[in-house]
Amino acid sequence: MIRACRAQGNGVAALILMVCLSVAAPAVADDIEKAPIHYATAPVDNVVSRLLSRIEAGQTELTREEGFGYLRSLLRELKVPESSQVLVFSKTSLQRQRIGPRTPRAIYFNDDVYVGFCRQGDVAEVSAVDPQLGTVFYTLDQRAAAKPKLTRQTEACLICHASSQNEGFPGHLLRSVYPDAEGYPELAAGTYRIDQRSPLKERWGGWYVSGSTGGQPHLGNRIAPDRNNPRQLDDEPARELTDLRPIIDTSAYLTAHSDVAALMVLEHQTEMHNLIARAALQTRLALHQESELNREMGNPADYRFESTTRRIRSAGDALLQYMLFAGEPRLAARIAGTSSFAREFVRQGPRDSQGRSLRDLNLNTRLFSYPCSYLIYSPAFDALPERMHDYILQRLWEVLTGKYSGAEFAHLSSEDRKAILQILRETKSGLPKYWYAAG
Repeated sequence: MIRACRAQGNGVAALILMVCLSVAAPAVADDIEKAPIHYATAPVDNVVSRLLSRIEAGQTELTREEGFGYLRSLLRELKVPESSQVLVFSKTSLQRQRIGPRTPRAIYFNDDVYVGFCRQGDVAEVSAVDPQLGTVFYTLDQRAAAKPKLTRQTEACLICHASSQNEGFPGHLLRSVYPDAEGYPELAAGTYRIDQRSPLKERWGGWYVSGSTGGQPHLGNRIAPDRNNPRQLDDEPARELTDLRPIIDTSAYLTAHSDVAALMVLEHQTEMHNLIARAALQTRLALHQESELNREMGNPADYRFESTTRRIRSAGDALLQYMLFAGEPRLAARIAGTSSFAREFVRQGPRDSQGRSLRDLNLNTRLFSYPCSYLIYSPAFDALPERMHDYILQRLWEVLTGKYSGAEFAHLSSEDRKAILQILRETKSGLPKYWYAAG
């Protein structure tokens, strides 16, 4: 398949084959274009749509600079730190012809938005977290213009981002591959979808990784020189890479880093956003379908089908388990990045009266000191449909207070549960009253 893709050049067929990485055929859920979601036509309200409104109203403008286009200005307006930069050199995204081991694609992110940048790229690629629609995609034309245009994408991006890999819902995909010397993934060797549950030995194939993993093996920083033996990666540069300058022209990027701590936070965050969106959209669909059935069957409007409850609980349980880091492998050594990302990330808080925050990084035995996702503070979490929101908070309280002690949460010590409960009581607004009961 790789050879066929190359032969077809930059055509649409090649793009679809490469980006989808041989996953199942596009499986965009038809339901998301119907009531109650109407993904392509529904109003959007996210950090990018609000920036677009400010630009159109003349309240702000993006400035362009040689070599970076509107990137630096866009990040500043979206409050995305440059220190979040990570670099991927596998040809596994939209502008694949621009990407390779010498010219990796840069990704920047904060809690609400992701920005992709290719050197000499035609567009900057942007995905925003929308509380009602999940992930919403945009492109920003990099050509000079009096008023740069952010264009919402409702079809091309969904070929892969709403495939069966995301259960038909728009979301993010992080892939680890075995790349050849040009950055093409050698699909015969297999690929890995990566998130916080992935063992380090499967992570970062096709990515640059700056920093130390304490000798723990991973697939980053390396290529497969022998197409007949694609799983045999080269040994140069080494896995422990603290300086990217011998490999790429770092002056062509905003920073000289592809920080390992930023990569690990990115892996947690993208799937957490996926699960929040999936829980929200699944609940909206389930309740809408329940309402339609009640109308057709002449039931009272508030009649509850057990199947609806099961659908909501299933999506909620998956979200809660991920939120509490179920299945996260234990680190065997200290992780240390090369940039200011970790310090800047941790400073954002909020903190309880003991100075503790869900953003505190551990990086010795696990990613976070207090294993509960900081995205519980996000607008997307707060905007979950009421039945889902209530279910998650009820189950979370039961886990943290020991009223539920299922095997999936056995990794949480009593100290973990107590600390998370105390932090949330002091820093999370809108918690139900029972959260504050004595004990």
